[in-house]
Amino acid sequence: MQANRINLSLAMKFALREMRGGLSGFYIFLACIALGVAAIAAVNSVSDAVNAGIAERGREILAADIRFERDNEPLTGDELAYVEDLGTMSQSVTMRSMTRLPDGSDQSLAEVKAVDGLYPLYGSVISDPAMPLEDALSESGDGRFGVLVAPLLSDRLGLAAGDTLLLGNAELRVSGTLEQEPDSLSEGFAFAPRILISRDALGASGLVQLGSLAEYAYRVRLPASSPDPNAVKTAAEEAFPDAGWSVRISDRAAPSLSENVDRLSEFLTLVGLATLITGGVGIANAVSAYLESRRRAIAAFKCLGAPANMVVAIYFLQIMLVALIGIAAGLVFGAVIPLIALPLLSSLLEIAIPAAVFPLALLIAALFGLLTAIAFAILPLAAARNVPATALLREHGFDEGGRPAWPFVAAAAIALAALAALAIFTADERFVASVFLASVAGAFLVLRLVAIAIKWLARRAPHPRAPSLRLAIGNIHRPGALTGSVVLSLGLGLTLLVALALIDGNLNRELSRTLPERAPDFFFVDIQGSEVDGFRDLISEEAPEGELSLVPMLRGRIMALNDTRASEWEAPPEARWVLRGDRGITYDADLPENSTLAEGEWWPEDYSGEPLVSFAAEEGRELGLKLGDTVTVSVLGREITARIASLRSVEWESLSINFVMVFSPNTFAGAPHAWLATLTNPDGNTEKNAEILGAVTRTFPTVTTIEVRAALEIAGELVGQLATAIRAAAAIALIASVMVLAGALAAGNRRRGHDAVIMKTLGATRPALIRAFVYEYLILGAMTGLFALVAGSAAAWYALTQIMMLPFALLPSVALATVCGAILVTVAIGLFGTWHLLGQKPALYLREL
Repeated sequence: MQANRINLSLAMKFALREMRGGLSGFYIFLACIALGVAAIAAVNSVSDAVNAGIAERGREILAADIRFERDNEPLTGDELAYVEDLGTMSQSVTMRSMTRLPDGSDQSLAEVKAVDGLYPLYGSVISDPAMPLEDALSESGDGRFGVLVAPLLSDRLGLAAGDTLLLGNAELRVSGTLEQEPDSLSEGFAFAPRILISRDALGASGLVQLGSLAEYAYRVRLPASSPDPNAVKTAAEEAFPDAGWSVRISDRAAPSLSENVDRLSEFLTLVGLATLITGGVGIANAVSAYLESRRRAIAAFKCLGAPANMVVAIYFLQIMLVALIGIAAGLVFGAVIPLIALPLLSSLLEIAIPAAVFPLALLIAALFGLLTAIAFAILPLAAARNVPATALLREHGFDEGGRPAWPFVAAAAIALAALAALAIFTADERFVASVFLASVAGAFLVLRLVAIAIKWLARRAPHPRAPSLRLAIGNIHRPGALTGSVVLSLGLGLTLLVALALIDGNLNRELSRTLPERAPDFFFVDIQGSEVDGFRDLISEEAPEGELSLVPMLRGRIMALNDTRASEWEAPPEARWVLRGDRGITYDADLPENSTLAEGEWWPEDYSGEPLVSFAAEEGRELGLKLGDTVTVSVLGREITARIASLRSVEWESLSINFVMVFSPNTFAGAPHAWLATLTNPDGNTEKNAEILGAVTRTFPTVTTIEVRAALEIAGELVGQLATAIRAAAAIALIASVMVLAGALAAGNRRRGHDAVIMKTLGATRPALIRAFVYEYLILGAMTGLFALVAGSAAAWYALTQIMMLPFALLPSVALATVCGAILVTVAIGLFGTWHLLGQKPALYLREL
């Protein structure tokens, strides 16, 4: 555009003068901008607040400056000496075990945390009644060690201060309830309530035995003269690259929580961006409707000598001022919503989250809103540029102006590119953001093609006898029809809603119905070799119809693959967990259940050659392993190298016993090990399962029993919490789509008014016109709903089967609700927008023709 011919000061004066009449015609515009900006600002503000709270209290959350953790194997020798030399060290052991009442009337799984006298190095343990931790966990004169129990366990077992609680072979004295431990957030999610005991009490319980599943943690408070914790971490990892420990520092005290918050924030931000882009269609419709209502003023400007570029500048400034109002409103909501939500998050996460305004989060949201407004307002402005001065004397529609000039198309493309670049640049997972944006762009293109296809079908449809239906079909394909606007406005939001609803529904279905039907009732862990026969006899007595599966289990850590140290092996992110820390391993003469050979052959039952291993096929391929490769594992302090003889396809979702690595029996001949068992009881019910649980706990107090259904219920609660956020995001997207649809229909109301007047002049009655509009909206709503169902189902199928590796089912309720909802929304908004037009006086329109 020729900027030298535009007097921006004068253009601003005219823009402000025209806005004296208020914001009539811009309400949809304002709502679309404000909703998208508020969603992005609120999500990013909450994410920044949580991460700031974690960083601010990093030492307390970690209870140390640096923490070393290793599964199932304590530090010894040079490794332990190295950590001790770093500063003041506190040790703890965490494991799951059964707690029970002395009379055997009830029991419960608990997360046992055994600490020494130096714990915690930072922060404090809060108990009720309040007392020093040393006194709470000390041994009393009657030989009972003290224990602090989580309120949930206290309520579940009816415990009070002074009561006795049995743990393994030890009798514990309940000192009170554990109200808060400083580092609980850094230790991740627990499937059972916590109890806190001393390390001496853990020794008396006899829980730590060969093969016990335990996590050993070593917290260190660094001296003031020590280097930065990051440098200490790097030095430790370089000094012991094969230690198999994980090292955390205080500025990343809760990495799992931070990563999950960031991922959820990024997901919701992208949904907010999709909402904003969907709102962009509403912006374009609102701008078109507003400029169409102002065409007499535009013609007047041109009659007075204003060049076309000056007219464009006047209305561009108006639109940007309105956009800034919408952005400001969105930022206010985006800043206030976190202040309301943060107290709840603080109580859930048990950390003080600062209630503050985060300028960067607000700035990013404002940029998203501004770029969206510019990108979607430019092309309608091109139509305003082409309004002739003769429009002052006779009405003309904007659709007569043809395609917009290339400078406007280029400007819109630049704004869209800047919007995409901002989304990708601000995302942690830039590839995901890129794919998401490409999908949104593809959805717009497909929706445009769908609209064209609907018009094509309507144009070639047989002419029905009913005049109202014939008029409705004609309205779908005629020039200037609302088909494109309706399909584009409602299609994207409905597609997103269907995809999220199907993902949510399939997750709940998998957890609540499919898995419990296939899963065992119990897992039993840490069965010692001397207890196997007695355990088998007890289960035969308590559950004679039950199916018991017992397998040997050792703990081993992969040290090398094909003579390359595991610490140096280039593994993709999704497979690194296999090389991190200890893994459960087993041996078997037969192929395990719920596994099938993908490649290779199983060894003979009496095999006695070199050590062989069968590797899980998916994990093996992710690591780049193939038949004939070698795997070196460290078991009981001895390194063993085995050749991969086969790759197995493992049904992990069945929850049966399965391992990444299954070795030939001769590999561990004579090695001591524990056993792992599952029990599937076809006659089991809640009461019977409780009897089995009680019998096992009383007879084998050191065996840990996990009731699968209870664990799945906890997992279901987690999925439910995530689903709440997903539903909220879907609701925002749908609200945006409804607003956009309302704007699209409002933009066509003037033309609808002309049509209604002409039809009434020719003898059409109001009921006939209403039926025609209802038929039109029914057809458009049904076609858009069907498209959203197909596209959303495809997106949900991909997310579930290719990313989450779960089965997919098209849920009929979601399908029916989608199509019916689309029809109802389209008809309701369409009739609401056009109802008042049917009562207009013909003279108001006829004099303008």
